[in-house]
Amino acid sequence: MMVKHLLSDFDLSREEVLEILDLSERIKLNPSKYMRSLEGKILIMLFELPSLRTHISFDAGMAQLGGHAIFYDIKGGGFTRGEGLEDGIKVLSRYGDCIMARVLRQRDMERIGAAATVPVINGMTERYHPCQNLADLLTIREAKKGLEGVRIAYVGDGGCNTANSTMIGCSSVGMEVAVVCPDNPRYSPDPEIIRLVEKRSGRRIEVFHDPYEGVKGADVIYTDVWVSAGMEEEKEERMKAFPPYQVNERLLSHAEPDCIVMHCLPAHRGLEITSEVMDSPSSVVFDQAENRMHAQKGLLHWLLKK
Repeated sequence: MMVKHLLSDFDLSREEVLEILDLSERIKLNPSKYMRSLEGKILIMLFELPSLRTHISFDAGMAQLGGHAIFYDIKGGGFTRGEGLEDGIKVLSRYGDCIMARVLRQRDMERIGAAATVPVINGMTERYHPCQNLADLLTIREAKKGLEGVRIAYVGDGGCNTANSTMIGCSSVGMEVAVVCPDNPRYSPDPEIIRLVEKRSGRRIEVFHDPYEGVKGADVIYTDVWVSAGMEEEKEERMKAFPPYQVNERLLSHAEPDCIVMHCLPAHRGLEITSEVMDSPSSVVFDQAENRMHAQKGLLHWLLKK
């Protein structure tokens, strides 16, 4: 039998994304119905990078569905005593029903998927963050009562993993996507990802370098940290490039009056977003964080019960 993986957002069709969102919503609204739905199932969680939300949301979500999650640290990209990645994954496929991996390099995620005989979930790489996008879509749909035609402006580093997943996932469900970033190829979307997204969805990805022009008409403003994990050496340069793209009250005033503001967290208040905006009625940041757990419960149920 073919095993379904989620190695990148490209692995889910529009119909599959909507199936997962519908299931996530049903589980969130009626948790008691699903509290034993994954009884006896084991999720093995591999972490090369630590994470508060990814670790706890998967662990708690699996417990709420009646299953069990096991954490294993693979810092450095491998297993104990020099065991190769592929051999370790083949063994883990015999122990668990699903593997979630949060690793530095997408190429390692692809290696994990190729070796596994159980479903593999990308918990984040430097290129994609698909579980975050599922949570984002669930949050937007709750706040806007739908997804088709909703306009999202991603403000900040247009070349990061969250921006990539936003372009892929949001366009696939009929949303309009704008990326608002510095006029520098290092901070702009990868042209190849834009090409693939536009070919796949038939929707144009707009790129703006003027932050106020970029958020015009936005129903959703989304931002992330300016210096992601692994980019610490670029901090000084990045701190010079991104201040004009801070999500503050002035920027928010150029969007739609009922615009919501999102951040995948952790947030550096006073840098990419101000406390005034993050704590305002426009913010759905903590609803979004909660929905990491609900969207992942939907994803796990969908993968393991298909």
